Amino acid sequence: MIVDAKDLIVGRLATVVVKKALMGETIDIVNCEKAIITGKKKEIFARQKEKLDRGSPLKGPYFQAMPDRFVRRAIRGMLPYDQYKGKIAYKRIMCHIGVPDQFRNQKVETIKNANINNSTTLAYVTVGELCKHLRK
Repeated sequence: MIVDAKDLIVGRLATVVVKKALMGETIDIVNCEKAIITGKKKEIFARQKEKLDRGSPLKGPYFQAMPDRFVRRAIRGMLPYDQYKGKIAYKRIMCHIGVPDQFRNQKVETIKNANINNSTTLAYVTVGELCKHLRK
């Protein structure tokens, strides 16, 4: 299954992807930089900056500033990662920036329940914008 993350809310996308991965399906997510996190921009940036400032560079915790890795980490948070079935399901999920050549001619699906148009919130930030801010 190939999912286009453009205009999809990351949390809602993650719940659908996790359920399918636990059932044994291989999932590729394209356009991760265009996925959306709802909330006010300043609050989202402050929350992520606070997470980055925690710990130390040598001991962690480690947070990625690349959009594909950021989305994959969010998905991992919804998996039972400490269990065997969670680790296997996590290996079935791959995230990509843009659309790789191998997926250009294939059918790409979207998740209607996760679309930003279904949300009542008008304030949101794209994952690409957030990751660009984190790299500064």
